[in-house]
Parts: sequence; structure tokens; C-alpha cells
Amino acid sequence: MKNKILIALFVGFILNGCAGVSSSGIFGTGVSIAIDPRSLGTQIDDSLMQKNLTARILFMNKNYLLSVKSKVLDGRIFLTGKVDEPEEKLKLTKIAWETDGVRSVRNDIKIKEAFNFKQSAKDLLITSQLRTALIINKEIKATNYQIDTYKKKIYIYGISQTKDEKDLVISEAKEILDVEDVIASILLVDNLRIKTN
Repeated sequence: MKNKILIALFVGFILNGCAGVSSSGIFGTGVSIAIDPRSLGTQIDDSLMQKNLTARILFMNKNYLLSVKSKVLDGRIFLTGKVDEPEEKLKLTKIAWETDGVRSVRNDIKIKEAFNFKQSAKDLLITSQLRTALIINKEIKATNYQIDTYKKKIYIYGISQTKDEKDLVISEAKEILDVEDVIASILLVDNLRIKTN
């Protein structure tokens, strides 16, 4: 009975994600097809890669549902989160590289340490401050960016319309108090495989 419930939840999770492409976008944070700089075909390819990768990661270990995040942008895979052992990080990298259509893999997964409430709260505050700064800045399309913070290091994933916008996003991140490093995986629209017309 427990297995049937887990399978039903898993199928629901996958199917629910399929509907999100048209309404909430590939990122799941409000990026809609209308403002996404990628072509519709590229968005669909990325979405299919995302679903395939997510299913394979969960098949490896269902606990990764909460501890590992993956994002696909223009055939490039970005992994973040925490795992218990270094071998797990290597296996996840291998799974990402074996995904059909992958162009590159960036693995920013960390090895777990004892939970530190103070550090986690600080990381959440840093993420919130940067998200607010991007929304307020009218020269930045904030919905095109995903932000993760771990141990005062900001990881930014997204697509910039111009190099100036990319530089501005990185500059905003570096101005946040207590930030130790900014790791930006920001693609320029001009560098995408297939662009919208």
C-alpha cells in the first residue's frame, strides 16, 4: 500500500510539473513563456530534459526530492543542494551528463554538515535581499533569475538580455552585506542555441 501511495505521489509530481510550463514557466518562479528569452522549442526541450533528469535523480534516491535541486537552461544542467557523501555528488554528476541533449553540467552540490540554524537564517536573508534588489531595479528582469545561497555564497542562474544586465545582477549580489562570494551561471540571450524572433 505504501508503495502505491509513493508511486501515485511521484506520478502526480511529474504530471503537475508538465502543466507548469505554460503557466508558471520553466523555473517555477513566475518566468512565463511570454517573457522567457528562449525560443518555445528550447523551452520545451529544457522542460523535457528537466523532467527526465528529475525522474532519474528520484529513482536513484527519493530523499533527493528535498535535498537536491536541478535546473536546465538551454541544454545546460545546474545542480545545487546537499548530499551525505562525495560519491553521491559524483553519481549525480554522471546522471546529469547522461541526460539526452545535455550541453554542459555545473555541479555546485555540497557535502552535508551539521545543521546550523543561524547560518541557514543568514543564507535565507541574503537570498531575500538580493531578490528584492533585483525586483526593485528596473533595468533587470528579475523573473529571469533563480537565486540560491549557501554559507554566504550566492548562486545565480538565469538568462540576461544584455551583458550590462548580467553585470548589474552580479554587482547587486556583491553589494549584499556578508556575502563572501557570487557564483553566477548567467547566460546571455545572444549565446542561446535558438533565440526567439
